Amino acid sequence: MVLTKYLGRVVGLCALVVLVGCSTAPTVVDLPEPPPAVTPPTPPVVLTRPPRLGLALGGGAARGFAHIGVIQELERAGIRPDLVAGTSAGSLVGTLYASGMNGAELERVALQMQEAEITDWSLPILGRGLLRGEALQRYVRKAVDGKLLENMALPLGVLATDLQTGRGVLFRRGDAATAVRASSAVPGVFSPVKIGETEYVDGGLTAPVPVRQAREMGAEVVLAVDVSSVPEHNPAVGNLEVVLQTFAIMGQNINRHELTTADVVLRPALNGMSGADFSARKRAIEAGRQAARAALPQIKEVLLAKRRPL
Repeated sequence: MVLTKYLGRVVGLCALVVLVGCSTAPTVVDLPEPPPAVTPPTPPVVLTRPPRLGLALGGGAARGFAHIGVIQELERAGIRPDLVAGTSAGSLVGTLYASGMNGAELERVALQMQEAEITDWSLPILGRGLLRGEALQRYVRKAVDGKLLENMALPLGVLATDLQTGRGVLFRRGDAATAVRASSAVPGVFSPVKIGETEYVDGGLTAPVPVRQAREMGAEVVLAVDVSSVPEHNPAVGNLEVVLQTFAIMGQNINRHELTTADVVLRPALNGMSGADFSARKRAIEAGRQAARAALPQIKEVLLAKRRPL
């Protein structure tokens, strides 16, 4: 009986505690807010532009047809130079290209060219060269419709050498045909060209490949095409070949320094081809294509690495 009463009291006490607990308001605890999410800063978008690409086309007489193949391969890759500088044969191809001709048109013009169109023999006694150069001047003027250098589709520089001072002179304004004639006046082959009071001869005497001149025109990347290498397996048998080969040998020392400043140098495989061999123009064009095709990865890498902020 006593145990029953005791258990009853315990049960009643527990019930009372439960009721009291139910009637007490719960404590409200404010939990701290989670820290705001930290978003890493977005790096600024740097807009870039491609570098100004300059094409430096060297001298080499008939070997200069290789320049056309180089231009064709650049076009196929979607690479268009922003400016052109040319010496001697490079000035001829460069002028035709800067006038607006594409690679296919350049090849057509080259294959249709007749040597008689650019050849005007001088009298041995009165002349100061085997050729006067007037025929070449007329040919260029007709091919570019008489355009002036400053009116070309691409900025163009044509390099010649002042016969009196030995300084290189880069023509940027004036008659394009006269500039090409002066730039191509190989001493002993063409007579010097008088412009104003100054006589000029081949630009190869100062820069066989005008790399520095392309830089002066604003090129940030220079692609140099050297076609002046001396034929190794083709003896110089005629007077013209002797003069051209001697001139090419003279240019080798200049080229060794000049070409070190170019970003990319192309040397089409023209071994055995004489500078006087106009019959090998197809081979020269193909050699230019192959040289440019092999160098495309390097050219693209340089153009990408040298992109500039806007």
